[in-house]
Amino acid sequence: MSARTKARKRAVDAVFAADLRKISPLTLLDEVATLTADRQNQGEIFGYARDIVNGVIEFHDEIDDLLDTYSQGWALDRMPNLDRAILRCAAWEILHNDEVPNAVAINEAVEMAKELSTDDSGAFINGLLSRISATTSAK
Repeated sequence: MSARTKARKRAVDAVFAADLRKISPLTLLDEVATLTADRQNQGEIFGYARDIVNGVIEFHDEIDDLLDTYSQGWALDRMPNLDRAILRCAAWEILHNDEVPNAVAINEAVEMAKELSTDDSGAFINGLLSRISATTSAK
């Protein structure tokens, strides 16, 4: 598993848990970073995870507005919490990280949803992120 994939999982974990606990995802991410500091490559992993989490925080309203607009009948508060966290992180990559091709961000999100969430989550996330991606300039 690549460092970027691990970073995405760390970011999703932080966004997911923070949403449930109503605290800052950066606080949670920093706590986990401290606990795992003795492991290999953690600086790279947590560096990118921090970029994602900061982006989700900074562009939270924009991301949620787009998710709500393109989710076709699913209000954000009705989505599974994990799917919402995956979507927020991937949407930030699509909208604000020019280093990551949209297809990569979508694929990573879909694979994470297939592994961690419901049977229908992968298809739902793929469709929603593809619609958002289509609204941006191709990258």
